[in-house]
Amino acid sequence: MFNDLKGKRVLITGSSMGIGLAAAQAFAQCGAKVGLNGRRAPDNLADLLAGMHVHGGEAGFFAADLSRTEECEKLVSEFVARFGGVDVLINNAGGLVARKPLPEIDDAFFDAVMDLNVRSAVMMTKFALPHLKAAAQASGQTSSVIGVGSIAGHTGGGPGASLYGVGKAALHNIQKNWVDYHSQDGVRFNVVSPGTIDTAFHADKSAKVKAGIASGIPLGRLGSAQDCAAAFLFFASHACSGYITGQILDVNGGQFKP
Repeated sequence: MFNDLKGKRVLITGSSMGIGLAAAQAFAQCGAKVGLNGRRAPDNLADLLAGMHVHGGEAGFFAADLSRTEECEKLVSEFVARFGGVDVLINNAGGLVARKPLPEIDDAFFDAVMDLNVRSAVMMTKFALPHLKAAAQASGQTSSVIGVGSIAGHTGGGPGASLYGVGKAALHNIQKNWVDYHSQDGVRFNVVSPGTIDTAFHADKSAKVKAGIASGIPLGRLGSAQDCAAAFLFFASHACSGYITGQILDVNGGQFKP
């Protein structure tokens, strides 16, 4: 189904673990050339890269702190130097930073959350755009930018996560502008919006709390990182979604129905 992803150059931010890593592994299995990213290399990097070469894919790791604009530019440059261009950009880098209720939010915390969740996606897309446009012109197919939103972008977020919810809502909406002004460049913009996915993001929750959340999900369980992976393949594939842009695909087991 995703045969057209073979050989595609896919850059995934925040992909040393969790949803980003599951997506990277799925692309590698399709024969793509994948760029992993994190602030620092994971301890098991050699094993991860070796595993992603098994199915004909190729992978490299690029360290960068994407809350800083210059690091976004550096990451794109290093990826292009290694793989020759960009066909797919997945803006997955993000996180809570911390849980803080409104009375505890200060300028430093506001900037930290927005830099990680919003600035990173904006600047990565800015610097990748010329390469995505060039790839589309060369191939005659659309390139793809995929944002990673969140159920929090719809609902506002859980305790102490208001700014995280704001950041994810921004990612849900900013693509509406990009679709209007960059579709002529041959680039599509879509968002994968996960629900409660059982990754390190929710490591602060006890088994009892997770069970309580699962009981309110129609499919009866938390999601896994692998549950999200096919959504990224779908949006990246011109054959599968070449006429789909400006959309949000919610992967949440029915937890929230917009």
